[in-house]
Amino acid sequence: MKIFTNRSLNSVAALRVRRATAVSLAFVLVAGSFAASAQKKAAATKAARLSDEQRILHVLNRLGFGARPGDVERVRKIGVERYIEQQLAPDKIEDSAAEAKLRGLSSYWMTTAELYRKYPQPGRLLRALERQGRLPADLADARENRTKGANEASKPDMAGAKQDAEGASSNDAAATMKAGESGAAQNEARKDYRQAIQEYYRENNLLQPARITAELQSSRILRAAYSERQLQEVLVDFWTNHFNVYANKGADRWLLVSYDRDTIRPHTLGKFKDLLLATAQSPAMLFFLDNYQSVSPAAGRGGARMRPRVKRFSEMLAIPQAGGEAGAEQQQGGRRRGRMNRRRQLMREGANAGAAPEMPGAQKQGETPGAQAQETPRPQQQPRRMRRGINENYARELMELHTLGVEGGYTQKDVQEVARCFTGWTIFDPRGQGGAAGLTNPERAGTFFFNPRLHDDGEKLVLGHKIPAGGGIGDGMLVLDILSKHPSTAKFIATKLARRFVSDNPTPALVERIASAYTKSDGDIRTTLRAIFASPEFNAPENYRAKIKTPFELAISAVRSLGGETTGAPALHQWIARMGEPLYQYQAPTGYPDTAEHWVNTGALLERMNFALALVGNRINGTRVDLTRFDSAGGTATGADKSRLIEQFAAVILQGDMSERTKATLLKQLNEATTPTAAATTTNAANSTASMTRAANSDDDAMMPRGGGGGGGGRRGGARREMVAANAPIPEAARIAALILGSPEFQRQ
Repeated sequence: MKIFTNRSLNSVAALRVRRATAVSLAFVLVAGSFAASAQKKAAATKAARLSDEQRILHVLNRLGFGARPGDVERVRKIGVERYIEQQLAPDKIEDSAAEAKLRGLSSYWMTTAELYRKYPQPGRLLRALERQGRLPADLADARENRTKGANEASKPDMAGAKQDAEGASSNDAAATMKAGESGAAQNEARKDYRQAIQEYYRENNLLQPARITAELQSSRILRAAYSERQLQEVLVDFWTNHFNVYANKGADRWLLVSYDRDTIRPHTLGKFKDLLLATAQSPAMLFFLDNYQSVSPAAGRGGARMRPRVKRFSEMLAIPQAGGEAGAEQQQGGRRRGRMNRRRQLMREGANAGAAPEMPGAQKQGETPGAQAQETPRPQQQPRRMRRGINENYARELMELHTLGVEGGYTQKDVQEVARCFTGWTIFDPRGQGGAAGLTNPERAGTFFFNPRLHDDGEKLVLGHKIPAGGGIGDGMLVLDILSKHPSTAKFIATKLARRFVSDNPTPALVERIASAYTKSDGDIRTTLRAIFASPEFNAPENYRAKIKTPFELAISAVRSLGGETTGAPALHQWIARMGEPLYQYQAPTGYPDTAEHWVNTGALLERMNFALALVGNRINGTRVDLTRFDSAGGTATGADKSRLIEQFAAVILQGDMSERTKATLLKQLNEATTPTAAATTTNAANSTASMTRAANSDDDAMMPRGGGGGGGGRRGGARREMVAANAPIPEAARIAALILGSPEFQRQ
């Protein structure tokens, strides 16, 4: 027992030392980062321009995701200016190798209608099967058992309550045991339900919807890592954040594939107005910001007047039926079913922000449990349709986040008028339920649809521009034209592009010049970018390696710099998520920030260091790097070996552009990590590094940034298991490579 206690104390002491070592490393790196930045700005007053080598690196970092082995030589051969022009014309760049990497991602190439059929939402699938009388008995039983278990758990224990009132506290243990048994039964019922669902999916060649998001994330990783069209991939990342859509909101999981493939990618370098229109008509955006539910209040006035409208609307949606008397009767029944289904759908989704109707049997506030059971039964009332009306979400974000900016000069009245202009911009069968039930054309599910019967056709006034009555879909088109040409939009887009490509705090003079290029070119993105890349500020020494890489940029550039290979498997995305940027998981419509303060903190830096160690140790499933050509020391190294390895890896990862200060800091850290201490039992460098990593891991929950979207694979899932094996030694070469990946020079671009 005494031996065990001593070992435990030694383990705790060692853990504390390892944790302190990891934290000190993070502080050394961040301190070095700011010190290097200060030195660089001081040197910039002496250096009028970047060296040719630095400019190549600068362009590869800013217009792409960093240099691969051989990229610097290739750009040097053709010249920086020609390389920039090539990147500005991605359609002329042959990219079949990158496209081939995506062939295995079957969901990425499907239409939204095909995704609804292949990857159905389990609950919705069961309801559809039940309505059609095709719900398998075992699946029905599993669902009933799960529901019954949940209902039993939610019922108040009246006997227990009575005993508590009488002071029978001796039954606490029995009550706890009963609660435990109930919880175990619920877990078992849920497990059986999941197994039954999985079995049904296997038997019917269906797949779970979560795979759609995973493959979309993989497509982004693969293209960023392998595509020759690097600027296009940077712009896909930029515009995806600018027009952010959250994957976990309802149908957006299915709609985002088309959003990336058909909305964002084709418009990254065209006219901003075309990109704006594409996002405005994107089902993913319409669903995310609720515009598909935005309806003119006049659309529902008058029962007799509304009935034929609904009838004609259902005729527009319905699949043509067989002819003849029987066909007409079947068609009429289909219309009735369509109206009922539409009514139920509206109640589930809600046409606006109104509260859901009170459900029969629901307990009212202040009412004692079981009181409803004693009430006199009343005739069952028909469920009420939820109040429909204009939804201002899209109109507000369109002006605040997509075009004018928060200080763009619009008013609340403008928001209301713009919302009126976009009524009727909706989604045909937004969740695919109509097609699955045979009520609508299944191939049109999840596509843009303008419904003139839901549109507010009155006169509007937007930013001083009169929009005449009777314009129909043209009202929204006119608003987009007004906004895309507005001076505030030019300034807002210019500021965001300058922040992305130049510095976190671009000068007003630079923004003004970029905005002028935008305005003169009628919002041509390619022309606007040329103005940025040709600007003195873009090529200024003080802006060289002045921006902190986002987690996505860091992960991709690390793989590229080491000449690594990746399949884009979920494990790599889980690491990106751990570092704080799960793709398509940012809930707010703002998208991820693009400034240093959001990404620089101790917890984030520790996760970045953990990622570097996992990458060089080949502990990320589906991603591999080969460092054997550097490890001539055989896992251990003298001081001279360490200096040589630092120089070698600096040449590969940073093309030799590492400051003497950083080299000295890394060498000192390597030497100190191998020094025995009273608390730490590790005596060699490899075990010391593994210990550092384990110490960082132990604080994951406390230090992991909570901002952003969450999601992305789970902290206790595959990424945690793959991080670093408990006692696996890390070769000296790999450890040095990891430290350089964590250096200020590599963390910045």
